[in-house]
Amino acid sequence: MNFEQQMLRFVREHKAVDNRFLTRFAKGQATDGELQTFAREFYHFSRLFPSILAKLLANTADEAEAEELTKILSSELGDGDPKKRHELMYRRFLRSLGVEPRKVLDAPMLPTTKAYLNGLEQLYGGADHVVALGASFGLENMATPMWDRLIPGLEAARSRFPRLDLEFFTFHRELEHLHEEAMGDTLSLQADDPDVRRRFWLGAEQALNLLAAFWGGIARNRRGGARRARGRRKRQTKGRRAA
Repeated sequence: MNFEQQMLRFVREHKAVDNRFLTRFAKGQATDGELQTFAREFYHFSRLFPSILAKLLANTADEAEAEELTKILSSELGDGDPKKRHELMYRRFLRSLGVEPRKVLDAPMLPTTKAYLNGLEQLYGGADHVVALGASFGLENMATPMWDRLIPGLEAARSRFPRLDLEFFTFHRELEHLHEEAMGDTLSLQADDPDVRRRFWLGAEQALNLLAAFWGGIARNRRGGARRARGRRKRQTKGRRAA
């Protein structure tokens, strides 16, 4: 097994994608509270990831690496079409769930979400560029198994939210192989040096540990999400009665 194969196996068996919360989610067992909390907290990642990735690109001296990272960043921003920016797709998902994006922005993040995003920013913009590339490799290559858990769970939730717009998720699932190829190319550019490989692995591990804690925070906060969902349903009921 070569180094890339070892890395891929490590990423896809990590608790960031192989954990109890995502297993339950994939089976359609997520509560309304967990679904609401997931939608809100993942939005912060969706909207901030391009700025985090831009820090990695800005610190990339190698032109071949920069080219691959530019492909990913351009994709996130709609490949030249502002209306196809990925965050806008996610906003449609939020609204189809009855959540107004502005209210998500006005509310505080969960501590685990804030730690995840701050940690990624530090990794991607850190002084050790090899660690930063490892972090990016970890996130890009955990994405396909993550979508393969999230999409079935969201499709199951349509029985409760029939207007759920899943384009953000299905689009990313179809697109992900391009991101994986781009990060595979950056891995192939790393020197055949044990220390370089150790640092690359460390970056991936740190990013995935942050992501695992992010999922744990959502699972622990399901009651808060349920309270918000009940409050929204009450307001909708009152509005119908008034009409």
